[in-house]
Amino acid sequence: MDLQLQKKTAIVTGSTAGIGLAIAHALAREGASVIVNGRSQARVDEAIQEIKQESPTATVKGVAADLSTIAGVHQLAREVHEIDILVNNLGIYEAKPFEKITDEDWRHIIEVNLMSGVRLSRLYLPKMRERNWGRVIFISSESAVQTPVEMIHYGVTKTAQVALARGLAESAAGTNITVNSVLAGPTRSEGVEGFVRGMAAERGVDEKQVEKEFFQNVRPTSLLKRFATPDEVASLVAYLCSPIASATSGAALRVDGGVVRSLL
Repeated sequence: MDLQLQKKTAIVTGSTAGIGLAIAHALAREGASVIVNGRSQARVDEAIQEIKQESPTATVKGVAADLSTIAGVHQLAREVHEIDILVNNLGIYEAKPFEKITDEDWRHIIEVNLMSGVRLSRLYLPKMRERNWGRVIFISSESAVQTPVEMIHYGVTKTAQVALARGLAESAAGTNITVNSVLAGPTRSEGVEGFVRGMAAERGVDEKQVEKEFFQNVRPTSLLKRFATPDEVASLVAYLCSPIASATSGAALRVDGGVVRSLL
């Protein structure tokens, strides 16, 4: 299927690894001009090189900036004036008992997971309105619906992203701008791979055993019974970025492997 993304420019935040990098790959394959983002210039350069190896004719650029900060957003604004597609993928997570989550922990995770998307949407939505076309996508999580007790602050930010996306979609009613959130389930990201590898080494078992036990004990409602791949998440995101997804807005779409036990 042709997603009609030629001549579209997209920025994917936090796109030097994991889901973000997979989204950047998917958009580049479809002919979009892609702007990669990460905090480290070296990581940004590596991601650009990887994408170009797979899609040699793609237009890929990069901006090294910490978009969880106001200064980082200002830097991006100076380097990238207009875009057609904004994928708010930047995010962090941390397992921590609620009683030990400090004010600083709360502030930091809100700045990274929520305020980065708030600031970037505020920056680029007005220009999308001028052209009467745009796509804004928030990479949320199944934790937006089922708040994980082991990281409540993370779940709160993911719920907030869904509310933000819906509100922005309402504000763009009647235009050719759509705003959606994607609720990813447990995904084999860079961080998850490290966790699984470490647990396997610590216990002297293979990684498949650790993965099996995770879905038996931590996410037993999963229908997939394995970690999704970043590419499996990216394929849905690429569709939502497309002109052919024009009737989907204000939605929270699940690519969670069936973890959420809900019909809607």
